[in-house]
Amino acid sequence: MGFFDKFFKKEKKEDLDKGLEKTNTNFLSKISKAVAGKSTVDEEVLDELEQVLISSDVGLDTTIKIIERIEARVSKDKYVGASELHGILREEIVKLLAETNENDMEEYAPPTGVKPYTILVVGVNGVGKTTTIGKLAYQYRMAGHKVVIGAGDTFRAAAVDQLKIWADRVGCDFYSKGMHTDPAAVAYETVNYAMENDCDICIVDTAGRLHNKKGLMEELSKIKRSMGKKLEGAPHDVMLVLDATTGQNAIEQCRQFSEATEVKSLALTKLDGTAKGGVAIGITDQFQIPIKYIGIGEGIHQLQIFNEKAFVDSLFNKSDTTLK
Repeated sequence: MGFFDKFFKKEKKEDLDKGLEKTNTNFLSKISKAVAGKSTVDEEVLDELEQVLISSDVGLDTTIKIIERIEARVSKDKYVGASELHGILREEIVKLLAETNENDMEEYAPPTGVKPYTILVVGVNGVGKTTTIGKLAYQYRMAGHKVVIGAGDTFRAAAVDQLKIWADRVGCDFYSKGMHTDPAAVAYETVNYAMENDCDICIVDTAGRLHNKKGLMEELSKIKRSMGKKLEGAPHDVMLVLDATTGQNAIEQCRQFSEATEVKSLALTKLDGTAKGGVAIGITDQFQIPIKYIGIGEGIHQLQIFNEKAFVDSLFNKSDTTLK
């Protein structure tokens, strides 16, 4: 690994640590209180730990799963004390995340033999969907790929203009039919544009009205079908963008969108703005959908490929016990 590779890897780790700082501070301080003055990991400690996980928006079902695994470890290996519990918790969260997140991708590159690689981006208004699309296009452009963005959100005021600004900023191609046009037609024609113009990546935006609106969900299904008509297998990824600051509401959004269309991956935004980053653990476990990207800042480069070990390392932020 060259000097610049090491530099950028270190910079990404620092960004991740900073992005999860609020969650880290909240999480570790609560764990410390839970085990304060305790010499053994007893039922009271586990009850306290359960409350810590739930209050960090890990979710009840996932919390119970983690606690049961810790109980089994404590019973088998006879671990005692705060430091041992700390290590067990880290290991079990990594294992849990790894069960769903088998993403070994370290760079922004489409799967071999897939061109154009098509991504349908869904999510409600306000979660950072447009920004995520722009940052994603930027990362692919920096990796040397030709990208086109399709403006499929044809109903929200200025949505098309905002996406065009991102495309210009990133230096990628842009396809639009303007406002108040058929989103499914935009999706179909964006894929066609990508094929005709030798694009490597095709990203299609969608409207983000409230997730409990039946019409929106039917529309997403129509858009997905239209892309598949133009290119077999498209969209290759249906990515749901969720705002981490909304906590349990993000889980409800995931449930609704999963019922409307086959969500294949998640992008979790605004992790730097919340102390409840534990939602990342619960949401991927509950729905068995991998987190592909996380937003950890406002900078154009601050969309990172999700890595469960790096995430947990920053969550606990103990440099002397960095996971290998």
